[in-house]
Amino acid sequence: MKNLVTIILVIFALSSCNSSSNKKGNEKSASSKKVTLTAAGATFPMPYYNMVFKSYTSETGTLLTYGGIGSGGGIRSLTDKVVDFGATDAFLSDDKLSKMPAEVVHIPTVLGAVVIAYNLPGVEGLKLSNSLLEKIFMGEITKWNHPAIKSNNAGISLPDMDITFIHRSDGSGTTYIFSDYMTKISTKWADKVGKGKSLLWPVGMGAKGSPGVAGTIKQTEGAIGYIGSEYAFALKIKTAKVQNSSGNYIEPSIESVSAAAQGEIPADTRITLTNSADPNSYPISGFTWIIVYKEQSYNGRSKEQALATVTFLEWLVSEKAQSQAEKVHYAPLPVAAVEKAKSILRTVTFDGAKLLE
Repeated sequence: MKNLVTIILVIFALSSCNSSSNKKGNEKSASSKKVTLTAAGATFPMPYYNMVFKSYTSETGTLLTYGGIGSGGGIRSLTDKVVDFGATDAFLSDDKLSKMPAEVVHIPTVLGAVVIAYNLPGVEGLKLSNSLLEKIFMGEITKWNHPAIKSNNAGISLPDMDITFIHRSDGSGTTYIFSDYMTKISTKWADKVGKGKSLLWPVGMGAKGSPGVAGTIKQTEGAIGYIGSEYAFALKIKTAKVQNSSGNYIEPSIESVSAAAQGEIPADTRITLTNSADPNSYPISGFTWIIVYKEQSYNGRSKEQALATVTFLEWLVSEKAQSQAEKVHYAPLPVAAVEKAKSILRTVTFDGAKLLE
């Protein structure tokens, strides 16, 4: 009997140790569980986001998923609270902000160029004035060998070919940047078409997303359209030199896009950079933003999820992330924009308490 009692005590002790070990193992497993952040929106910055999101996951283990569904989709996704953050190339107006379910803040992430891409075999160095952009995109000039285009491009042989304008069919911040520029250089465009993420186009055919527009231009001789610069570089699509406010014909580049952001930036960072007064600036440049709710305690979100969101966004505007922008033909944020972005992030709260110090 004494031996039996001893055996039972040993078994109980081993069982307790295993139970304690398993409990500690489960706690360790739970504590090391990685957070997943979900986002959706603009296709304009997608090449940059794909690159830096992957870098962040490798560095921290935080998983990030991004759906390139256009700026309009990104705003809707945040409105419906189905993502941790949205992405848009068009900042929310005061009216739109007032209609959101809660206060939203904008975090600029990178600068980019909306290029005028074209498919004309054998034609290099095309120059397009403000007047030509107006007439082509309003459907008033329909042939590539039109006298007005020829006179602006002396020495270039232009084909007797129809012009096919390719534009976005979905709600798009790229469209907003493009149309914002057009309203500044053309009274006719401002009166008849205006600016916005979605427009009633006077001519042309639509394609979904920046990849869709770029692919259609690539496959269609005689096509012209607007896309983010990286898509043109990646698909080797030619881009036109565009006339800026100083009358200079400028190619899109890191330097010319950066020049567009040299002016004063407001505290909330909501600003358009098109048609900059800088004589060296590329005129169709703009910020792209991440949008998040200022108060992160909603829809049962945990503090861990909220902290992971703002920690990632702080990293996104850091020198480490910004230094990667040029690899995919975007321009890093100017120092003033970085400082303002960090200040905004320090206003983001969870149950009223700031998440970052």
